[in-house]
Amino acid sequence: MEFLFEDLDVYKRAVVLAETISGLTGEFSSGTYAISDQLRRAALSISCNIAEGNGRWHVKEKKPFFMIARGSAFECVPLLEVAARLGLIEKDVYQELKAELDKICKMIMGLVRRAEGKKSESREAERKALEENRQ
Repeated sequence: MEFLFEDLDVYKRAVVLAETISGLTGEFSSGTYAISDQLRRAALSISCNIAEGNGRWHVKEKKPFFMIARGSAFECVPLLEVAARLGLIEKDVYQELKAELDKICKMIMGLVRRAEGKKSESREAERKALEENRQ
């Protein structure tokens, strides 16, 4: 069985981002555990909160999870900046990841707007809204 959120481009992009960041932080030098752990957790939190928000039945319960996902994406930015300043990642990698985070944040805001626009929801209405959010 496939969960509806697994078809969302924003979810797929967030999973790829978490995978990329996990790979990058695995190459960080010793003594950088705190920044690598925080960055991995923040990146993973994006897709987890998108999934959890989509798992909520009532519209009012969805939005907070999407906003947490967005906050986690924002959290990644200064962590990546510090990693770049410390020479743990190249400046161009930092810029690419920052651009991807910006795209993900915009897509998450699309989920938020959709959640805000719904009055009532059935399983079919939820499926239709998720399909429309695919990009």
